[in-house]
Amino acid sequence: MGKNGCSDVLVQDTAAKLFQTAALLLGDGAEAVRLVEETMADVEVDPCADGSQATAVLQNQLVQAAIRELSQREPGSFAAAETGGGNALCIDDDDVSAAGITSSQLSQLLQGGGRGQLRDWLEHLPPAQRAVFVERAMLGRDNAATAQTLRTAGGETAAGWTADKVSGVFRQALCSLANSLAHSGAPTPVA
Repeated sequence: MGKNGCSDVLVQDTAAKLFQTAALLLGDGAEAVRLVEETMADVEVDPCADGSQATAVLQNQLVQAAIRELSQREPGSFAAAETGGGNALCIDDDDVSAAGITSSQLSQLLQGGGRGQLRDWLEHLPPAQRAVFVERAMLGRDNAATAQTLRTAGGETAAGWTADKVSGVFRQALCSLANSLAHSGAPTPVA
C-alpha cells in the first residue's frame, strides 16, 4: 500500500492474525485463506487509515463468517448448550488461569511450537465450544459479546445464547484443555 506512511507489513500482519483466527475456527488452512480473502475484500475498512479499529471490524466479520460456515456444515451445532445441573465443572471461574493454564502457556500454544497441539485439540471440540474458546481465550472477548456473536451468526437454533451459557461452555473448554495438556506431558503449573 505505502500510502500515508502505511506499509504492506501492517496489511500482512492483519491478514496473518485473521488467518490464525480462521484456521483455529475452521480447522482447515485452505478454507481459512479463502475466508480471510473474502473478508478483506468485502469489508470497507483500510488497516492503514483506521489501525486497530479496522482490525477489530475485520476480525468480527471474519468470526461471524466462520461461525455461519460452521453452522451450515453442521446444522444445529450452535444451539445454546445447557451447562448447569449435574454437569460439574472442574473450575469455578471462567478465567484461563483458573484452569491452571498460564498466560505464557497459552501464548506458547498460539505462537510457538504448541500451535499444532492447540489445533488438534480444537478440532475435537464441538463447533460452538470451539468458537467460544477462540473468541474468549484468543480474541479476549467477554461472555456477553461472544453470546451476541453466536446469536447473530449461529443460525436459527443459536437464539438461546446468554453470557452465562458462554461462561459455562468456556469453562468446559478450559477443563478440556487443561486435561489435554496434562495428558500430553506439557508442563502445567500446580494450582
